[in-house]
Parts: sequence; C-alpha cells; structure tokens
Amino acid sequence: MVIVVDTNVFVSACLGRGASAAVIAGCLRQRFVPLMGAALLAEYEDVLSRGRLFATSRLDATEREELLDIFLAHGRWTRIYFGWRPNLRDEGDNHLIELAVAGGADYVVSQNLRDLKRHELKFPGLHAVTPSALLKIEEHE
Repeated sequence: MVIVVDTNVFVSACLGRGASAAVIAGCLRQRFVPLMGAALLAEYEDVLSRGRLFATSRLDATEREELLDIFLAHGRWTRIYFGWRPNLRDEGDNHLIELAVAGGADYVVSQNLRDLKRHELKFPGLHAVTPSALLKIEEHE
C-alpha cells in the first residue's frame, strides 16, 4: 500500500501516540510504502527542529533525526513535475496531494482531514484517511 504521511502523523509518532506510531512502524516493517518529496522533506525537517514541540517526546533530537533517516530509507523518493491548482483551500497542503498523485499513492494519511477533504479536483483511487482508519483498512485487506 503506497501512502503519503503528513507531517502531523510523523510528529505524533515521535510523541508516542498510538495509531500514528503504528503507521510509522508499518512503514519501517514495509507494510506501507511512504512517498517522500522535496517539499514534504523540508516540512518534516522544519517541524522536527522545533524543540518545544517535542518537550513531552520519548525521543530526543538525535533519536528523532535517526527515526527520520530510517523512515526515509524505507520510502520512495518521488519528484513532482506538475502542480495541481487550484485544489485545497490551505495552499500549504497541496504538496501532499501532488506527491500522492505523482507517486500513485492510495492514501494520504493525516490527522487533519478537514482541509484535505475540501478539494476542488478529484483523483479517483486517492483517499485521505486518519492513521487509525488506515490501520483498519489494512486489517481488512
């Protein structure tokens, strides 16, 4: 199953939160193939550098960097050659859809479905789901 993991899911996994941590673990166990692109990687690196955000994290900064490196090693680098505009109300989320379309993803996994579900363009076969919904889908396949 090919997926795009929104930054908020990776952050939640670093904080040790259930379904998000299970999705990242699924990527490391090769149950899911996460796509990665330049914009998403830049967003991950930016958010992971915010120390205060991880005050309650089980992982220190070095461990978070190591987790990201391992996660990247299990993913598929995908170049985006076409921007789909206008699409989402939050311009900052369009790169997730573009990455998913470019890489043929089945799902965009996010904690924030509100913005991802309000789209102007339709991409059959691409669905936005929460981490817990993805895990339920995987159980039934």
